[in-house]
Amino acid sequence: MTEAAADWPAEGSKAPDFNLVATDGKKVKLSALKGQPVVVYFYPKDDTPGCTREACAFRDQHKQLEKLGAVVLGISPDDNASHQKFSTKFELNFPLLSDTDHAVAEKFGAWREKNMYGKKSMGIQRSTFLIDAQGKIAKVWKKVNVDGHDEQVLEALKALPKG
Repeated sequence: MTEAAADWPAEGSKAPDFNLVATDGKKVKLSALKGQPVVVYFYPKDDTPGCTREACAFRDQHKQLEKLGAVVLGISPDDNASHQKFSTKFELNFPLLSDTDHAVAEKFGAWREKNMYGKKSMGIQRSTFLIDAQGKIAKVWKKVNVDGHDEQVLEALKALPKG
């Protein structure tokens, strides 16, 4: 693994494809969603305060996102059992995908060194990628602040070229 692997994919570049297990047990392949915008967001851990607020914000914007033709996918290193519990508890209306070996997070640059209270470790950096209908990355949010993030995503979706 080279250092460059941790780089964020550039806006305008083709989104790295993936095929991960979703909350319902089915596989979700990014390239199969071509033709519609996809919001892929990486979050550190199920059922923690920030991750719960972020997931619930996307849940609450479901009608708006649907109106814009967008699919939302949440990805974390948690396993599917954890995702199912989290999804049921908060009645999430979009799939959570298990990236237990963080291979997809690495492709997107979301698996990074974190420094908490002077202790360095590797983990998910909360980040979101808006992928357009052609499968290209339209927008990248590298360090997401949960509050108001759903609104930023909606604004970016509205700004996508139609057709």
